[in-house]
Amino acid sequence: MDLRDFYLLAALIACLRLDSAIAQELIYTIREELPENIPIGNIPKDLNISHINAATGTSASLVYRLVSKAGDAPLVKVSSSTGEIFTTSNRIDREKLCAGASYAEENECFFELEVVILPNDFFRLIKIKIIVKDTNDNAPMFPSPVINISIPENTLINSRFPIPSATDPDTGFNGVQHYELLNGQSVFGLDIVETPEGEKWPQLIVQQNLDREQKDTYVMKIKVEDGGTPQKSSTAILQVTVSDVNDNKPVFKEGQVEVHIPENAPVGTSVIQLHATDADIGSNAEIRYIFGAQVAPATKRLFALNNTTGLITVQRSLDREETAIHKVTVLASDGSSTPARATVTINVTDVNDNPPNIDLRYIISPINGTVYLSEKDPVNTKIALITVSDKDTDVNGKVICFIEREVPFHLKAVYDNQYLLETSSLLDYEGTKEFSFKIVASDSGKPSLNQTALVRVKLEDENDNPPIFNQPVIELSVSENNRRGLYLTTISATDEDSGKNADIVYQLGPNASFFDLDRKTGVLTASRVFDREEQERFIFTVTARDNGTPPLQSQAAVIVTVLDENDNSPKFTHNHFQFFVSENLPKYSTVGVITVTDADAGENKAVTLSILNDNDNFVLDPYSGVIKSNVSFDREQQSSYTFDVKATDGGQPPRSSTAKVTINVMDVNDNSPVVISPPSNTSFKLVPLSAIPGSVVAEVFAVDIDTGMNAELKYTIVSGNNKGLFRIDPVTGNITLEEKPAPTDVGLHRLVVNISDLGYPKSLHTLVLVFLYVNDTAGNASYIYDLIRRTMETPLDRNIGDSSQPYQNEDYLTIMIAIVAGAMVVIVVIFVTVLVRCRHASRFKAAQRSKQGAEWMSPNQENKQNKKKKRKKRKSPKSSLLNFVTIEESKPDDAVHEPINGTISLPAELEEQSIGRFDWGPAPPTTFKPNSPDLAKHYKSASPQPAFHLKPDTPVSVKKHHVIQELPLDNTFVGGCDTLSKRSSTSSDHFSASECSSQGGFKTKGPLHTRQAVEE
Repeated sequence: MDLRDFYLLAALIACLRLDSAIAQELIYTIREELPENIPIGNIPKDLNISHINAATGTSASLVYRLVSKAGDAPLVKVSSSTGEIFTTSNRIDREKLCAGASYAEENECFFELEVVILPNDFFRLIKIKIIVKDTNDNAPMFPSPVINISIPENTLINSRFPIPSATDPDTGFNGVQHYELLNGQSVFGLDIVETPEGEKWPQLIVQQNLDREQKDTYVMKIKVEDGGTPQKSSTAILQVTVSDVNDNKPVFKEGQVEVHIPENAPVGTSVIQLHATDADIGSNAEIRYIFGAQVAPATKRLFALNNTTGLITVQRSLDREETAIHKVTVLASDGSSTPARATVTINVTDVNDNPPNIDLRYIISPINGTVYLSEKDPVNTKIALITVSDKDTDVNGKVICFIEREVPFHLKAVYDNQYLLETSSLLDYEGTKEFSFKIVASDSGKPSLNQTALVRVKLEDENDNPPIFNQPVIELSVSENNRRGLYLTTISATDEDSGKNADIVYQLGPNASFFDLDRKTGVLTASRVFDREEQERFIFTVTARDNGTPPLQSQAAVIVTVLDENDNSPKFTHNHFQFFVSENLPKYSTVGVITVTDADAGENKAVTLSILNDNDNFVLDPYSGVIKSNVSFDREQQSSYTFDVKATDGGQPPRSSTAKVTINVMDVNDNSPVVISPPSNTSFKLVPLSAIPGSVVAEVFAVDIDTGMNAELKYTIVSGNNKGLFRIDPVTGNITLEEKPAPTDVGLHRLVVNISDLGYPKSLHTLVLVFLYVNDTAGNASYIYDLIRRTMETPLDRNIGDSSQPYQNEDYLTIMIAIVAGAMVVIVVIFVTVLVRCRHASRFKAAQRSKQGAEWMSPNQENKQNKKKKRKKRKSPKSSLLNFVTIEESKPDDAVHEPINGTISLPAELEEQSIGRFDWGPAPPTTFKPNSPDLAKHYKSASPQPAFHLKPDTPVSVKKHHVIQELPLDNTFVGGCDTLSKRSSTSSDHFSASECSSQGGFKTKGPLHTRQAVEE
C-alpha cells in the first residue's frame, strides 16, 4: 500500500465518523419569489442554543456567520448577532434553481447553506436546508401555436388521434390540469388520457363521419389551463386535414423500449434499431420514422433518427450530468393520418468523466491567502469548511477527502460530503513556523480522478517551552543504615526560552518524605535512615518550573534503590510441612516442595536446603526445595515419614533455620475384597422346606485391607436367582428367603455373588459361588457334592435347576422300574435308602461338632490341628498371590476330575467393569494355560484337605477388624476384568491366582499347588 492509498483509507474512515456534537441541521420551507427581508427562521431559537457559558455562568456573545463562497450572490442572509435568517434582494426562482430536473409534486426543490457559530469555545456548524415550494408563476404552453393533424376520411366514429401535450414549468396542481376544445363544430370532441407518470395527453375524438370531398379542413382552437391561483391558460390553433384512405397503419413490435448507453459513447454509436410493419403494399407500406412532437429539441440535437431504417444513433456527445434520461417518441407513418407510436427511454449511464470539486470556505479569515494561528491555539481549532462534490453517480461519485502529507492538521467529517479543517495537535513555533499543504479530493472511479486545494498556515510565537530535564528518569543507589543529610546527586534542567522564562526552581513531588531538595541548585540529600527490608525502592517526582506567564513546568522521575546488608535469617513458610502422597507412587516421584524465604537480597538471599535425619528415604533438591521419594510407598507397611530440613543462606557469615517435614501416605484402592465365608466354592447350605421367608439361610463375608471407602463392601447376587427365591443384604452379606420354598424349588441352587468395594476411581470386586440345597434333609451328602461337581459344566449365567433335573429323574426311573419288578424290591430299596440316610445324618452331626458350631459343610474336612500352624505362617495378602501357580493332584485319573466348563453373563453394571465372559475350557492336569481363567476348574482331586504352599515373605499385621482366614484351595473367587487388570505384581488378593487378559479372559501368574499341611 503506497502513501496515497493510505491517505485515501484514512480519509474514508474520517468520513464515517461524523461529529454530532458540533454538526446540526435545520430545515425550512418557503415559497419562491418572496420579496426581500422576509424572515425564514431563527437559529438559536430553533436549536434551543443557550448564550450562557455552562462553566462560568456568564452570558456569552455569539457570532453567527454564513459560510459562503467568494463571488456568490446569496439567496438568504443571516444576522450575525441574533442568528435570524432573511431573504435577500436576489429573488428565489424555483424553476431557475431546479432547472433541468423533472420535479414531481412529491419531490423537493431545495438549496443548502452552512452557518458557523463563533467563538471557538461555542463552535457549531449548522447545516440549513431550505425547501422552495412552487407558486403558479408560469402558464401552460403548447409546443407550437398551430397544431396540424391529418385524419383519413374513412376514420370510424369515436376514433382517437393524439394532440401534442402542453407543458408547464410549475409542478403539482400548478401544472397542466385541463384541456378544452373550442369550436369543435360537433364533428370533433376532446378526451384526456392520464399516463402512469401523471402526464395528461389530449386526444381528438371523431364524432361524425368525414368526407374529404365535402370538407377537407377543420380549424378549431384548443385551450389548456393549470390549477393554480390565479389560474393561467393558453390556446393554440388546431387544424385538422381530412386525407385520402389508407386503411392499414404501421405497427411497432414493441410500444415501450428502454435502453442504456454510456455517456462517453462516441458520435455515431447505435442506440436502438426500431422496426415497424405495415400490412399494406406498395407506397402505402412504405414507412417513415420521425420523432414525435413531444420530443424535446435538446434530445433531437443529441440523437439522430434514420427516417428509413428506424435506427437511432448518437449525433452529439452525451452528458449524464446534464440529462440522465431521454424519453423519445418515434412515429412510424406510411403516409396515412394514423402513424404508429413507440416510446424509447434512453438511460445515459455514468462514466467517471468528472473530477471532484473542492469548495474551500475559511472560518478564520485569511490574509493574502494565508491563515495565521497562534501556537497556543488549542487542539481542534477550526480553520475552514470544505465541501466536496462530484457530478458522477454511484461509485464514480463517491469522494474521499484527505490531506496529502503529514501535518498537525486533520479533516473531521461533519456530513457525508463536508469536512472541518482543524488542528490535530498542539502547534510549536520553534519546530515549524509555516505549513503549506494540499487537500486532495479523490473519487472511487476507475481510473480515479482527483482535485486539490492549497492551504497555507503561519504560526505566531508564544512562551511555550517548559524546562527540560537532562535525564527523564534519574536512578540512584544508597546503602541502608546511612547517615542523615547524605549527598545523593544534583538534579538539573534547561529551558529553551530566555529571560525570566528560563529561570528554574525545583520542587519535590509526593512520596519524597525521606529526601531534601535545594530549590535553586537542585542538590538532593537523604533526610532519614533507610531500611531495605522496610522499603527497597523509592520512586518520586521532581518538578522544574520556569517564571514565565503562565509558568511552565516539567517533571522527572527519581528512583532510589536501597542496597542490602545480610541481617536476616532464612524463614520457612511453615514450621511443620505436611504432604500427602498416594501409595504405590514410584520411586523418585515428587512428593512436595519446601518453600523458604529470606528478607535479604542477592547472595544474602540465596538459600540452600538439606535433610538432617531421613535415612535416605527422600531426596531434597537444595535449590528448588522439591522433595522426591527414594522408596516406593505402601500404606499398609508404613503410613507416614518424618524428618527435619535445614535452610542456610549465602551471607557472610551465613544464617540458617530448620523446619519439620511429615510425609503422609494416602490409601489407594489396590486390594480386592478377600472372601472369608463361605470357606469353599463347593460348600453348600441346607435350606429346609419349612424355612420361613426372611430367615437367614447363608452368610457371605469378605474383608478389604484398604481403608475408608476403598474398604466398604457391597454384596450382590448376579446370577442363579432367576426365581427370586433368595435375597442378599448388600451390607452384611446375609442371604435370606424372599418366599417360602415350594416343592418345585427342591434341589440344588447355585448363587453367583459379586463382592465389590466402593473404591475411587475404580471399584474392585470378587465373585464367589454359594450353593443352597433346598430339601428337608441332606442325608446323602455325596450325592449333593456330585451335583455340585456336575454344575461346574453349567455356564454361570444359567440356572442349574435345569441341568440337575436329569439326575433326579434317573432316581425316579429306577424307583419306577423297581415298583414294576415287584413290591419286594421296593421294600428293599426303601430299607437301604433309610439306612444310608441314617448313617449320613450321624456323620453330619459329628462333623458339626468337630467344626465347633460352624454352619458350612465341606467335603474337604481339614485337620484342625494344622489351623494354628497356618495362622502362624500366614502370608501377607500381597505376597500369597505370587505363590499360586500350578496344581498338584493326588488322583489325576479319578472320574471326579473331569474338566468343568462354564460361562457367565453378568448384569450391565458389572459388564461396564469389564468382567467379560469366561472361557472355562479344559486344561492340563497340572498347569493352567494363560488363556484359561477357570479358577474353580483345578478342583479335580478328591483327596481331602488340599492346602496352599506358602513361600516365606514379610508378614503383614492384621488391621482393625479385618480377619484374614486361609481357605482350602477349592475356595477360589473369580475377579472381574476391571479388578484384575489394575493389579500390579504386588496385589494383595489371597485367593485369585490369575488376572484378566486384554481379551477379557484370564492368564495364570504362576504355578498353583495343592494345599498340604504346613509344618512348623
